[in-house]
Amino acid sequence: MKIRSVEGADYYVISRLINEWWNGRQMSDMLPKLFFDHFQNTSFIAEEKGEIIGFLIGFLSQSHINEAYIHFVGVHPEYRGKKIGKQLYSHFFDIIKQNRRNTIRCVT
Repeated sequence: MKIRSVEGADYYVISRLINEWWNGRQMSDMLPKLFFDHFQNTSFIAEEKGEIIGFLIGFLSQSHINEAYIHFVGVHPEYRGKKIGKQLYSHFFDIIKQNRRNTIRCVT
């Protein structure tokens, strides 16, 4: 498995997959393209053999200088239970530490 930063073009792949990964729930509206364009340094894709198997979209808070926020995390249903989410979170935590943030928030 490889973890890399998101790219703008990833939006078009993930926006098609996200509703499928959530069993038909309409989730793609919660993840607009702006996240893929403006938060590339703190948002990540997990890939295996060129296929997206997970993603984490996060950012550094502009209002609270010691905080970061995780907006969305998803793992392909066939890859759940294989610690992909854990590795994405760990990668995000490392980047947040490098940016001298000590609080991470999210809504689940």
